[in-house]
Amino acid sequence: MRCRSLFASVVPLAWSVPLVADRTSDHWSYSGATGPEHWGATCGAGKAQSPIDIRTAETSRRKLPVLAFNYRPGPLRIIDNGHSVQVNVANGSMLSVGDARFRLIQFHFHRPSEETINGRHSDMVVHLVHRDSEGRLAVVAVLLQGGADNSAIATVWRHLPLEKEREVSPTDVTINPAELLPASRAYFTYMGSLTSPPCTESVRWFVLKAPVSISAGALRKFGALYPANARPTQPLNGREVLASK
Repeated sequence: MRCRSLFASVVPLAWSVPLVADRTSDHWSYSGATGPEHWGATCGAGKAQSPIDIRTAETSRRKLPVLAFNYRPGPLRIIDNGHSVQVNVANGSMLSVGDARFRLIQFHFHRPSEETINGRHSDMVVHLVHRDSEGRLAVVAVLLQGGADNSAIATVWRHLPLEKEREVSPTDVTINPAELLPASRAYFTYMGSLTSPPCTESVRWFVLKAPVSISAGALRKFGALYPANARPTQPLNGREVLASK
């Protein structure tokens, strides 16, 4: 019960958002007349939007519950949805935070990272989108920096779809989302939103402090598809950003 009370005190449980993340639409993009400055509805009017710039000196350090990942290998199901490359995850991969449990639904990529740390972008980021039994969303952001190859990303890149908006599942190809995680589970957390239309709020974000490496070749390959698919950082508007000790 101690973990439950701690989690409830720093990570509100009254989230209620639909199971939609980075929804495909012909009416928005990352530049020009349909770019982020023209996204309407909650994207423009919301006061708890993501991504944000995390200023490490201004975060509140707390004893927060650990992020317990229980990710399992599963069949590769991949789609280029017109805004990013997304992998849809089979049942079985879970995230536990205190006594709250979330199922990993999908993960997708942005270039450069959408969130910044002290004003600086990482080369890319992977967003791992989770949902609990009541439909509440939690997103884990893993920053990606140029360096060594990553086996999970390499698997995704080898099987990029030739057509957009059509999921493919290559025969006998598996992927383990755990290979996207750094060894350290230290994190920042705050309440935010989806980072693309409809920009729904009440999403709990966990931004891992430690990055994971991605090869130069993988950066170039994704950049050929999406040279810039990151929403600009949004005002904090008084929200508290917590940092695990």
